[in-house]
Amino acid sequence: MTKKFSASSTTSSKNIFRFASSIFTTLIALNLWVNPTLAGDPFPRSQPRNIGDNTEAAFKAVFEQGDYQAGQKYLQKAISTEPNEPLAYAMQASLAYTQQDVEKLDSYSAKTLDTAKKLIVSDPLRGNLYAAVGHFLKGAVILTREGTVSGAPKALSRLRDVYKHLDKAEAISPKDPELNLIKGYMDLMLAVNLPFANPQQAIQRLEKNAGPQYLVDRGIAIAYRDLKKYSQALAYVNRALENASDNPELYYLKAQILREQAKKQQDSQMTQQAVAHFDKALEKKSQLPVSVVKQIERERRRTAQSIK
Repeated sequence: MTKKFSASSTTSSKNIFRFASSIFTTLIALNLWVNPTLAGDPFPRSQPRNIGDNTEAAFKAVFEQGDYQAGQKYLQKAISTEPNEPLAYAMQASLAYTQQDVEKLDSYSAKTLDTAKKLIVSDPLRGNLYAAVGHFLKGAVILTREGTVSGAPKALSRLRDVYKHLDKAEAISPKDPELNLIKGYMDLMLAVNLPFANPQQAIQRLEKNAGPQYLVDRGIAIAYRDLKKYSQALAYVNRALENASDNPELYYLKAQILREQAKKQQDSQMTQQAVAHFDKALEKKSQLPVSVVKQIERERRRTAQSIK
């Protein structure tokens, strides 16, 4: 995978990191309906990992219910009770990104990477997977601090490290659902942002081996939205909502898709449906990050004005 990137790719890498960081929380999410026999592992696999009760509870709060406030409380407990779980630090880093807290983003990115490297000894699959995540987050730190123009070359170097560790993890267990979820999202981002790439290959990876299913559907919906294939995007976001109907971020995503499809078809009734879905997302704004709420409100206001 690393051969994809060269020094001439800085513009593409800049777009990749900007987009990737903004949705990173969804890359490390959980299964909605956790089977008690999985010992705290939210990913559907034959050999479950014991990730930890508080980390698992944070998964459910953030990604099943879209409740970032509750998720933050569980993560604070996880850091003290489950200090060897890199996923907890990765989630803290991603939440720091949504809060535009660069110092915490940097600190938790480093903790993700350090903890992952230690985990490689006992669990090389997840250790390498979260080493990749740690490098990914450090790339986001570079771009946040130095800007996309100055920071892109350094971020590109981190991107090479990301795929080096992902390749090692894939060599161990190519069908692991956690690996394929994260790698599938990254491959989709590359396919959407780089010319001559084939997003269908990334979609097939997600559909065939990734899990949980609602995150697979969410990722594919985002990809089709960015590819301007709105009918397909709508079908996948509806599938995601079947399993995560309490998550306000999915209603936000559906509102975006409906708005763009309405523009394409010049359908005012569909625009009204988009506004209704923005409103549905805002019903639970108290549990979302402030920056996300402001963005939803801006998009809702502009969409409503377009009707007038």
